[in-house]
Amino acid sequence: MKVFLPWALISPLLFCPPLQAADAPVVSAGEIIKRADEIRSPDQPFRYTVTVKAYQDGASQPVQTQVLDISMRFIKPDANNQADARSLMRFVYPASDKGKVMLSDWYDLWFWTPELRRPIPISPQQRLVGQISNGDVIVTNFEYAYNARLTGETSCGAAQCYQLILERKSAAVTWPKIIYLVEKGSWRPFRADYLSLDDKVVKSVSWQDYRLLLDKQRPGKILVTDARHANRYSVMEYSDVRYESLPQFHFTKEFIQRGGR
Repeated sequence: MKVFLPWALISPLLFCPPLQAADAPVVSAGEIIKRADEIRSPDQPFRYTVTVKAYQDGASQPVQTQVLDISMRFIKPDANNQADARSLMRFVYPASDKGKVMLSDWYDLWFWTPELRRPIPISPQQRLVGQISNGDVIVTNFEYAYNARLTGETSCGAAQCYQLILERKSAAVTWPKIIYLVEKGSWRPFRADYLSLDDKVVKSVSWQDYRLLLDKQRPGKILVTDARHANRYSVMEYSDVRYESLPQFHFTKEFIQRGGR
C-alpha cells in the first residue's frame, strides 16, 4: 500500500556541556533547546488546525492544500508527571483524505483509514518520502530527541542567534543531524537545516509570524524549503490554537480505529 502523508512524528532527550565566551553569561546547549522547545509547544495538552500549502516553480497559488486537525500531548517529567510525547492528526481536507488518522507515540507512528482493518505502522524510510517528513517540523521535541552542541553565534536577520549542532540520540529519530539557530535573549527558534547521513542539507525550516498563542509569543507560520529542489516549498499556518484536555487513551491504536473520536 502506498501512503502519501504530510508529516511524520516524534522523537526522545538530553543536555550537553556549555560552550560560551569567557565574558558571556553561561548558557548550555541543553538550556537553549529546552527554552526553544517551550516556545514551539507548551508543556500541557493542546489542539490546533494547521493548513499546509505546497508551492513550486514560483507559482503564486499552491499546487496542493491540506488541512489537518492536530492534538498534541507533550509532557515534561516532574514530581507529579511522567514524560509523555504523543500526537494525533486527523485529516480534514481535501475530501479524499477526510477520515484518515495518524498517531505518534514516542518513536512509533501509525496510520489508519476506514478502508483498513487495523492501523498500519509507518517505517523510518517512509518518513523521509515526500511531504511526510514535514511532521518533524511541527512535533519533534528537540530536547528529547537530540544531543546538542553549541558551536558559536551568527547573525539571523536583525537579531543574533546561537548556532547549535543537534545529533540524534536514537536511530528511531528521523533526521540524524540538524543545524539549529535560536535567537539570543528571546529563545525563539529561527531556522533549522535538516541533514542526511552524509551531512547534506535535505530541507531548511524557518519559524515566522510570531504572535501571542497560548499565553506566549509563538510562531504562527512555518516555511519549509526543499534544499534539493529550491523551487519547491511548503507553508504551514496555524489557527484555532487552544488548550484541551487530552487523556492518554486518545493516543492509542484502538482510539484511532474509531476514527480518532
